[in-house]
Amino acid sequence: MGSFSIWHWLIVLLVVVVIFGTKKLRNIGSDLGSAVKGFKDGVKGAGETAEADGSAAPAQQVTARKADSQTVDVEAKTKS
Repeated sequence: MGSFSIWHWLIVLLVVVVIFGTKKLRNIGSDLGSAVKGFKDGVKGAGETAEADGSAAPAQQVTARKADSQTVDVEAKTKS
């Protein structure tokens, strides 16, 4: 009872095909494939733009004057 045999899986597959139909299953497969491709392109594109943004503009530095003791020296970074 621990695992199903190949016949059990074939029956489950047959029931799914009868319920949804082959055209609907094909559409689901192509939608899933295009979503994965879009995700990969988005991840790849985000890495390329982060590299381009980092080398294009150096970070600006704000310095405090010695007479003003309330000012803190910070480094401004752009949001990516």
